[in-house]
Amino acid sequence: MDKIALTPKTHTTPPAKFSHGVRKGNILQVAGQVGFLPAEEGKPPTPAGPTLREQTLQTLDNVRSILEEGGAGWDDVMMLRVYLTDVDHFAEMNDLYNAYFEAQALTQPPAARTTVYVGLPPGLLIEIDALAVLDSPGVA
Repeated sequence: MDKIALTPKTHTTPPAKFSHGVRKGNILQVAGQVGFLPAEEGKPPTPAGPTLREQTLQTLDNVRSILEEGGAGWDDVMMLRVYLTDVDHFAEMNDLYNAYFEAQALTQPPAARTTVYVGLPPGLLIEIDALAVLDSPGVA
């Protein structure tokens, strides 16, 4: 089975040797995503805004873009890992997360974990990665 690197048109080329997502067979791993707005040629990546709300919703959209690029959707996600830069953001992130996934009409929610991680670039408040398992091992 080939390993297929995934970079949606909305994403910039990664700054190092990694992919935004990788699919091999029916496994799709989404690399950690942050709340950057869709890429614009010639412009550096720009955060969706200074608030946790703006960045969380954009980060979830960025994860979804990679899932879709790999032929997956939210119902295929087995695990989400959320990294926050501030312990005081837990409650707000949980509210945003719950509302977002309620709107997605998931059949079952994925497993998830949240941790505080202070190593994100300045101004970024959240990072999310995902692991999806698709029904079929076919190529995207």
